[in-house]
Amino acid sequence: METLILLAVCFAGYIVAYNTYGRFLARKIFRLDNKREVPSRKINDGIDYVPSKRGIIFGHHYTSIAGTGPIVGPAIGIIWGWLPAVLWILLGSIFMGAVHDFGSLVVSMRNEGRSVSEAAAKYINKRVRFIFFAVVFLTLLIVIAVFGVVIASVFTLFPNSVIPVWLQIPIAVVLGKAVYKMGANVNISTAAAVIAMYLMIIAGSYFPIEIPAVMGIPSSGVWVILLLIYAWIASTLPVTTLLQPRDYINAWQLFIALTLLIAGAVFSGFSTDFAISAPMINKDVPDTTPALWPFMFVIIACGAVSGFHSLVASGTSPKQVEKESDSLFVGYGSMLLEGVLALLVIVCVSAGIGMALEVDGQILTGSAAWNEQYSTYIGSHGLDSKLRPVVLGAANMMGSIGIPAAVGTTLMGVFIASFASTTLDTSVRLQRYVVGELAQDFKIGWLKNRWAATSLAVLTAAGLAFANGAGGKGALVLWPLFGSANQLLAALALLVVTLYLRTKGGKKFIFALIPCIFMLIITNWAMVLNEIRFADNGNTLLVIIGGLVFVLALWVTIEAAVVFCRKPAEQKSSASPT
Repeated sequence: METLILLAVCFAGYIVAYNTYGRFLARKIFRLDNKREVPSRKINDGIDYVPSKRGIIFGHHYTSIAGTGPIVGPAIGIIWGWLPAVLWILLGSIFMGAVHDFGSLVVSMRNEGRSVSEAAAKYINKRVRFIFFAVVFLTLLIVIAVFGVVIASVFTLFPNSVIPVWLQIPIAVVLGKAVYKMGANVNISTAAAVIAMYLMIIAGSYFPIEIPAVMGIPSSGVWVILLLIYAWIASTLPVTTLLQPRDYINAWQLFIALTLLIAGAVFSGFSTDFAISAPMINKDVPDTTPALWPFMFVIIACGAVSGFHSLVASGTSPKQVEKESDSLFVGYGSMLLEGVLALLVIVCVSAGIGMALEVDGQILTGSAAWNEQYSTYIGSHGLDSKLRPVVLGAANMMGSIGIPAAVGTTLMGVFIASFASTTLDTSVRLQRYVVGELAQDFKIGWLKNRWAATSLAVLTAAGLAFANGAGGKGALVLWPLFGSANQLLAALALLVVTLYLRTKGGKKFIFALIPCIFMLIITNWAMVLNEIRFADNGNTLLVIIGGLVFVLALWVTIEAAVVFCRKPAEQKSSASPT
């Protein structure tokens, strides 16, 4: 019952936060105005800028930001105990992550849907534009290359997910055509698409697919190649053809999965001893576990705050929101729902895993099961070890409502692979925007078209993926940089939002400045500790790249501090904000 009380309190907290703090930010701080012209209507090119219904763009935005981050991060972060993890997910998402996402979305919408890098040039100075571009390009490069490997690994772990994930593509295309070309009813079309998607999940459970090596390229490398080809196609098509409808039906998959998990938690709470098996605060962590401060705030990223979200909020989403008031639901609301997902993952890996864990033919329960699963620091292990407690815990919880363990495992496998896939194709489109904006700044005409920009985005990611062999796992070399670089990007995005609000006069900026300062301290602290660790391990490449990112971020921070210290009137005249 304690688990249900925890969930009820947190869910109620999110509802109250949206209707109080979120609406306060919308009305008093950002002053949303539906009379203001938005980029989707002003530009409306039918490719990237397309006015979309609030529910549809919410689905796209949510599934783009909620990849494997809110699943893997909490599964690792619970090693320090469930209380610090829950507090960071709850309070972080309300006062930091949602402000970061919402603010980035509004600032971009008021600047023709342009990226956070362009906003930095406007509200700080033109020198920092290229620094931002460098950090953003590196972040997206790693995400694209690594997520290809992540999805390939998920397909290997859950071969039943291959058919459902790939057949989502024709389902999404038909849905997009029905709604946008044929004027079909959105609700009826959605229901038909979701039913078709779940029929594919049933088919996948009977027909698992494992691909062999091809011409000396192992299966992981083959999957990476196929996924990058798909991402190139998805990025160049009009957003309403594939990207948006696929994200939308995946959002419904999430809603159904969340409903099943919540129902499983409720039934388990009333029918079993559904207690939290993890310690409240774990004082006996495995030896290789890093310190809670600052690393928990970097590892549990997407469930609380993530810099990657600012790229979506200033990339695809602002080009589709059809009126300003929708940005509260899309930006602030989707971050809170991601917090809900992260909290349910915490329940899966604490109470769910304690329901039953089979080890060498013996069934462990309670704290014995949790201790067995977390006897070592899973953050240093492969994807299988990080996903295992989530999938097993979720299957146990779904079992309480009559869903067989095999079916529950398949549902979670499709769920994880689908979300990773939507993050991949969105990331390629975002990288295309970055390349296109750079081409415009440098007046490289041929690189501004979407086919050339997408090709550069995909080819650079492929080069990184296959840099150390045919397995396509080259980006894993740089993956240790991603956590701190991602959170540093969140701090820099909050810095841009702070300076935007500074131009509006008064003390509005304080609501972005406080989380900005916190994230700057935490992430720079983590980066310094990582640099020391990389140096001790003799990893020169990570030392050099990590040090470069650190110096560039420090440069942006100093430049922003100089601008911030000007008089508001002087800053406003130099920025000429909208």
